[in-house]
Amino acid sequence: MANRHGLIAGATGTGKTVTLQTLAEGFSRAGVPVFLADVKGDLSGLAQAAQPGERILARVAELGITDYAPRANPVVFWDLYGKAGHPVRATVSDLGPLLLASLLELNDTQTGVLYAAFKVADDQGLLLLDLKDLRSLLAWVADNSATLRGQYGNLSGASVAAIQRQLLVLEADGAALFFGEPALDLADLTRTDFSGQGVISVLDATALMPRPRLYATFLLWLLAELFERLPEVGDLDRPRLVFFFDEAHLLFDTAPKALLEKIEQVVRLIRSKGVGIYFVSQNPQDIPDPVLGQLGNRVQHALRAFTPRDRAAVRAAAQNFRANPGLDVESTLTELAIGEALVSVLDARGMPTPVERTLIRPPQSRLGPLTPAERTEHMARSPLAGRYDTPVDRESAHELLAARTSAAVVAPAAAPEPRSETAAPRRGREPDTLLETTAKSALRAIGSQLGRQLVRGVLGSLLGGRR
Repeated sequence: MANRHGLIAGATGTGKTVTLQTLAEGFSRAGVPVFLADVKGDLSGLAQAAQPGERILARVAELGITDYAPRANPVVFWDLYGKAGHPVRATVSDLGPLLLASLLELNDTQTGVLYAAFKVADDQGLLLLDLKDLRSLLAWVADNSATLRGQYGNLSGASVAAIQRQLLVLEADGAALFFGEPALDLADLTRTDFSGQGVISVLDATALMPRPRLYATFLLWLLAELFERLPEVGDLDRPRLVFFFDEAHLLFDTAPKALLEKIEQVVRLIRSKGVGIYFVSQNPQDIPDPVLGQLGNRVQHALRAFTPRDRAAVRAAAQNFRANPGLDVESTLTELAIGEALVSVLDARGMPTPVERTLIRPPQSRLGPLTPAERTEHMARSPLAGRYDTPVDRESAHELLAARTSAAVVAPAAAPEPRSETAAPRRGREPDTLLETTAKSALRAIGSQLGRQLVRGVLGSLLGGRR
């Protein structure tokens, strides 16, 4: 039932990270690959065996665990900036205009222009791989807006300029490293090791926390890619991947309506692809109700009730569980100690179990981060070492549009019409006299040769021989 999704919630310092680490270990041992975001930097300890102290040993004894043994997990590190893990890249085309518009914080008009630019790229056969491709495309669209208007609508120069400015802000944040090739192969997130354990992919997100839109956009893109590319598998005996989304409120706080609808669709349907999604946040109210209703497995750590708003949040969280006659959920939520939680999961029939007050078992891997030397050594031994480290810049929209511009500049100008060098320049002349004007009119009016001869004779007499 792990692909029925789940929620890990609780106030800061109540043990959510340890719960996440323990669940990731359990899934890995069951042969289920895991993807998680490490927002504080301490989940890298999954790659090293624990060195249990007195408190951990006491908890092991309290729970009656007889098979506890420190052990490391198969871990692969990832990093959008390529410093603390393998680089993660996606092409601009893969991200698409909806997610890119959200990342750039565009208004509706600017979003419409961006959609039109993507359509132009498709029709023109232009690959959008990195940000320079998108910048070149936007510049070309602005230069040719009059020609494109009939097919793609009004492509306002002001809107194009606004998008270009937002791209500059994105590049200043270092996000340009995320766009390009080689793009992430989803198969590398669904691997098992030689012993059959699921590989845990840890995204170093410490540098992404000051850039919440980039963090949320990346994880949502990853979910959307999994949804689009993985085949339907129905109910497997175990998920093919479990995805942990830490600091989940960052996804929903600023998402436009169209994006929220996309999230709801993915969460509702991706379970048939064998993927379980677990949102991690401080309060269940951070998750919109349509999404929260899809989360059947719930681990709720302590909540604080210092203000009337906090007490309302505690009351709402208590109502999310199936009642247990022997447990006052609302009061218990404020009494839980660190490492305690209220837990309800789906049973074999898909029904929520009555909520129980539970102690969280300690993880068998290290509680705390790796040292820089340990991380470097682990990266050197990674099965993916060298696959993503060197960026590839193949011919795409930027190069093709630059070639078009160069060809237009060097093309010879249209030759002027030939002109006779002997032709005398046209000069003005004095206007005809009244008599000459009348004679010319008569000549035009008389069509026969005889008429023209008679007129010439008369005119000759009158004008004294002037022709």
